[in-house]
Amino acid sequence: MPLASIPSPSQGVWYLGIIPIRAYALCIVLGVVVAVWLSERRWVARGGQKGTIIDIAVPAVIFGLIGGRLYHVITDWQTYFGSRAIKEPYQALFIWEGGLGIWGAIALGGVGVWWAVRKRGISMSAVADTVAPGIAFAQAIGRWGNWFNQELYGSPTTLPWGLEIDVDHGGEPGVLYHPTFLYESLWDVALGFLLILAGKRFALRHGRLFALYVAGYTLGRFWIEGLRIDPVGGVDHAVTFLSLRLNQWTSIVLFVGALVYLWLTRNKDTEERVVPLDLTVDPAHESGQADPGSSDAPAAVVAERPEEDDGPATSAGDEPSGAAPDTHGDADADADAESATKETNPR
Repeated sequence: MPLASIPSPSQGVWYLGIIPIRAYALCIVLGVVVAVWLSERRWVARGGQKGTIIDIAVPAVIFGLIGGRLYHVITDWQTYFGSRAIKEPYQALFIWEGGLGIWGAIALGGVGVWWAVRKRGISMSAVADTVAPGIAFAQAIGRWGNWFNQELYGSPTTLPWGLEIDVDHGGEPGVLYHPTFLYESLWDVALGFLLILAGKRFALRHGRLFALYVAGYTLGRFWIEGLRIDPVGGVDHAVTFLSLRLNQWTSIVLFVGALVYLWLTRNKDTEERVVPLDLTVDPAHESGQADPGSSDAPAAVVAERPEEDDGPATSAGDEPSGAAPDTHGDADADADAESATKETNPR
């Protein structure tokens, strides 16, 4: 028996009366809280409104959980369906038992974010860059749920940080396994700090920081996935193609896609909206701005009218009795108002 090892928890669920408190769920919730807290601070520092990320997080988390579970069930369908299934079909809904595919969570969670930012009129790419480090930290915390469930461990090892797995969870007495949950957790923590530093150092915008997150995560996931021995895609084996597991191929595709995106957007520097449109423009004007001199124009856009050489200056709210009020904001209305002013105040 090795002199050093990482023990696995004896249980992953506790009961508060009849209410089960599951460590897996607690890790997911804690990860979400940390991600939202950090992302909210980053968004406000960028000039966005306080509370925006919290509002966006609601649909993002809901869609993300659904997407993560769908990916798991689709890629591990033989666990729940078919003649070799080891679980009942309805157990595919038991998300608390573990099984969330990060690919599906990010993909469908992104749909939730897109829906929320579209309603608010802010930039999707700006939000993506803002939340990228938080997602990495959330994944680092969530992986500890796998430790409590004694799942997603790697091949046998003699390293002093080998992981003990109970026989009930597929382990063998006296055998230690690579703690892939720990490898990925540490990788994600390092990635999160790297993203924060890179964002400050290189001012990565327009989704480039999020693309860097995707590239960094998939790079680590590729080699960590190669250590795993759990049966992804099958009941007692992992589905492979050209000696690579399904998640390794997914990592390769997303890694290449992230690099392509970084290259294509390397010179993009247009402005990204971080404040909702209805807070920065006058909705009563098609041009998006209040008319200079009008009573509803904010102080920043009010412009003084040029004074007549021998007539009193006119301003919004103080027009001569014969002047037509400026209510339309077009060129014809301005000309009529000027003509009426000259008639009322002859030279």
